[in-house]
Amino acid sequence: MSTPHWETFSESVQGINKKLNQDYGTAEGQGSTEDPLVLAVADGHGAARHARSDVGARRAVALFAGHAREFAGFARSLVREESRGGLSRLMNYAQHDMPRRLVAAWQQDVLGHWDRMRKRSGAGTPPPDTADAEKLLLYGTTLIGALLTPQLFVAWQLGDGELAVVERDGRIGFPLAPAETDLGDETESMCSHRAWSLMRVHWSPVVGPDRMPRLITLSTDGLSKSFASSEGFPRFMAGLDRRLVDEGAKEVRAVLPQWLRQAARHSGDDTTMAAGYRPPHHHAIKE
Repeated sequence: MSTPHWETFSESVQGINKKLNQDYGTAEGQGSTEDPLVLAVADGHGAARHARSDVGARRAVALFAGHAREFAGFARSLVREESRGGLSRLMNYAQHDMPRRLVAAWQQDVLGHWDRMRKRSGAGTPPPDTADAEKLLLYGTTLIGALLTPQLFVAWQLGDGELAVVERDGRIGFPLAPAETDLGDETESMCSHRAWSLMRVHWSPVVGPDRMPRLITLSTDGLSKSFASSEGFPRFMAGLDRRLVDEGAKEVRAVLPQWLRQAARHSGDDTTMAAGYRPPHHHAIKE
C-alpha cells in the first residue's frame, strides 16, 4: 500500500513591540503509518500574570507531538489486529482520554518547571506555598494540534487560533471553529479549570488517499487578527493554496516568514503557522 507524501513547513515571528515571542509551532512527518503527519501551534498568553507562557507554549507543542505519535501507534496496532470496534475505541480515546492525558501531562510538566526555577533562584518570591492554580497561570497557553495517518485525520483545539483545511476539490473549511467567537482577549487555556473538558475535537476517518485534504494549516490568532474583515483570512488561505499548487512548498517555505512578518505588523501579535501540504503529483511512499 502507498500513501501520499506530505510536505511540511512552519514559521513563527515575534509581534511588533513584543519583548519575547510567546508562540511556538512544529510540523513534522510524511503522513505515512510509520511516520504520521503531526502539526501543532501554541500561543502563550503573555502579560505579567502569564510571565512564563513562552515556556508553556513550547511544552504544550512538544507534549502534543509525543502524545499524537503515541495515538498513531494505537491506531496502527488496531488496524493490524483488525480489532472489532477499534475505530469506535479510537474515537472515544480521541474525544476523552487524549484531552485528559495531554492537559495532565502539561500541568505536571510546568509545575515541575516552576519547582526547578524556584530552587535555582533560592528563597524569596515566589513563595513555596503558592497554589498550583497560580503557578499554572504563569504558563498559560492555547494549543491546536493535528494528526494525519493513512486512516485518520484528527485534530484538537483549546483556545483561539485557526485550523484550516483545504479539501481535494479546493473547498476551505474550519472544522474546529467555535460556535461563538471569543470576545476581548480572554480565551480558553491549558491553565483553565478542567481544561480538558474545554478542548474541541475534530474526528475524520480517511476513506482513501484520494479523499485526504490537500492542505492543513494551524495558525495562532496573530494571523487571523491581521485582516480588516472576516473574509480576509479565508482569502489568504485560498491564495496560499493556489501558490502551493502553482509553485510548490519550497517556494512558499521561502516567502512564509515575510508573509507572517507583515501579518504581525498589522495585528501587533506574535504570529505562527504550521502546515502540511500534499502535492498533486506526489511520489508515493510505501507502507
